[in-house]
Amino acid sequence: MEHSGHGMTMDLPPFTLGRGLQWSTDPFFLVACLLGLALYGWGVVRLRRRGDAWSVGRTVSFVVGVLTVALMMCTKLNDYGMVMFSVHMVQHMVVSMLSPILILLGGPVTLALRALPVAARGHKGLRELLLALLHSRYMRIVTHPAFTIPLFIASLYALYFTPLFDFLMGSKTGHAVMMVHFLAVGVVFFWPIIGVDPGPHRPGYLMRMLELFAGMPFHAFFGIALMMASSPMIGTFSHPPASLGIDALSDQTAAGGIAWAFSEIPSVLVLIALLFQWHGSEQRQARRKDRAADRDGDKELAAYNAYLASLHARKG
Repeated sequence: MEHSGHGMTMDLPPFTLGRGLQWSTDPFFLVACLLGLALYGWGVVRLRRRGDAWSVGRTVSFVVGVLTVALMMCTKLNDYGMVMFSVHMVQHMVVSMLSPILILLGGPVTLALRALPVAARGHKGLRELLLALLHSRYMRIVTHPAFTIPLFIASLYALYFTPLFDFLMGSKTGHAVMMVHFLAVGVVFFWPIIGVDPGPHRPGYLMRMLELFAGMPFHAFFGIALMMASSPMIGTFSHPPASLGIDALSDQTAAGGIAWAFSEIPSVLVLIALLFQWHGSEQRQARRKDRAADRDGDKELAAYNAYLASLHARKG
């Protein structure tokens, strides 16, 4: 049995994708993923029974988002991620940048607000508590760009380049806590940008794009720093088990390459989502104007024509 350097003993064979994708249950993440899927499914069924529509695309996005978390945390990728920096980096990137985007595009908060029953007058139910949380001062702070962007960046540099990372990697519990943190930071960062669910901050589409690009380059810089290092930078991964047959520095270089390359994926995904939302918003606005014009006989256009006529008369 080889000592992995993180307080646990593991004798894993050399990594292959087939071995990495084998089932290896993490009870916490398995229960959390199943619960998330069950609650979302309950919400969709409740709406359908009531005769209300719910987008299939949103459902698919949420399910795939949850399944990406399960793929990272309930397979042997999680075991290899404890001893291989490159595999750990795949976990980190997916859980912090891909899973949150897919989950948020599923609109779980919107679904909950529509599916949960309204409490009786003078009482507070789950729906009312959720609304109170959404409008709370706490939520205004944690979803503000002045908070989310520094948090997104600090999650990389303050964690990996301090003793905190080695401490958390000393146990499976610490590792799970770290992954929950990555997921939460990703949700908080992308929530105001994607804007499917209601929230305290809803900037314009241009500002959302600026927020997105303010955080992404730091992931690329982090990856480059790992790739350019001439010696292992993280204690946990500096002495990989001999059974893996890998070199710590080469594995670190691979981890850096993954961090650098992966930073482009969420940018493209979110940009596509924003462009679709922007287009949809313009279409809705145009339809609203058309309906208003039908109702009032297009008073706005008539007023503008009268204004042009008055200018012409003045010149004449």
